[in-house]
Amino acid sequence: MSGMKRKRNVLNVTQKSEILQKLDNGESTSTNTEDVLNEGNTISHSAALQFVETSLDYMGQRGFNYGDITAVRKICVDIRQEMNKQQKQRRITDFLKQ
Repeated sequence: MSGMKRKRNVLNVTQKSEILQKLDNGESTSTNTEDVLNEGNTISHSAALQFVETSLDYMGQRGFNYGDITAVRKICVDIRQEMNKQQKQRRITDFLKQ
């Protein structure tokens, strides 16, 4: 598995700005996430985390309410947990291969 390269698609600038504009217009983060996922894009956990953290900065600057910001922070936690889970699985797999 370590020799295989995975294709990683990330959001382009237009997609990112479109989502931020939707957030600015008051649409929910979950709706925007579903839209991106439904387009068939697959993004890495680190790219997703970077986007969500950028969204948090944006939301803070725009004065979003505490509940919305808390929901987005939970998404960050979920992404980090999934990253840690996959990293742990890779370490176990690599250990067992030795």
